[in-house]
Amino acid sequence: MNYRHSFHAGNFADVVKHALVLWLLKTRQVAGPVTVLDTHAGAGLYDLAGDATRSREAEAGIARLMSADARPPLIEALAAEVAALNRSGDMRWYPGSPMLVARNLRPDDRYAGFEISGDVASLLVDSLKRYPNATGRPGDGYKAVLSEAASVSAPLVLIDPPFEQPDDYVRAAETTLAILKSAPKATVAIWTPIKDMETFDGFLRRLGPAGPTVVAEARLRPLLNPMKMNGCAMVVVNPPEGTDEAAVEICGWVVEHLGEQGGRSEIWRL
Repeated sequence: MNYRHSFHAGNFADVVKHALVLWLLKTRQVAGPVTVLDTHAGAGLYDLAGDATRSREAEAGIARLMSADARPPLIEALAAEVAALNRSGDMRWYPGSPMLVARNLRPDDRYAGFEISGDVASLLVDSLKRYPNATGRPGDGYKAVLSEAASVSAPLVLIDPPFEQPDDYVRAAETTLAILKSAPKATVAIWTPIKDMETFDGFLRRLGPAGPTVVAEARLRPLLNPMKMNGCAMVVVNPPEGTDEAAVEICGWVVEHLGEQGGRSEIWRL
């Protein structure tokens, strides 16, 4: 699968991912300073008038969210972040995880995001220049977060690969297990597409020894065509208290308001 962030910015999967990332950050901040590590940071900020016009997925994702009434709190939190970047009301800019996190860092918090594509890494560095506690760096995020996590007692780690490489599922699982070996109190949040259950189940089996894990699925449609991204999941290892309820609110809203007939949300634990 090819899931380049710039082509899919603002789609339903971003809504699920970013609403939950915001909640995880805010929840972890209650306990003290937070270090956020991001394996596949992307550009940080996306112009919806650019690559995203080719997929038009933002029209069925964040654009519909912004025009919806009676948004629940965790969806409203994401809407507020998007609105703050689009004060003219034009809905041109969409924040990726780096920008969402950077905008919400406190003086003792920090963010380090990694991006293996040189051109995209340059955009990442540029997008974070105004945030002193946030840095973007070129490099293989799978490797980089391992060394970073070893020096932090309880990082929040985001793993969100584009699934261009055939070993992304394997590396995501192996990286998670390696992080938890050196930082047992880390919370690791992994985003994955859902095209077919065989691939997804295989990934979850690899995570078996990881420990307490919440699996939050948002399926927009039945899994009838494995060539489509029929849904997505956020898999949260070492979830903070309240993760199940947060995921129910987010995934349930996305499926109800952005999904098709036969869609469903399902929150469960490994």
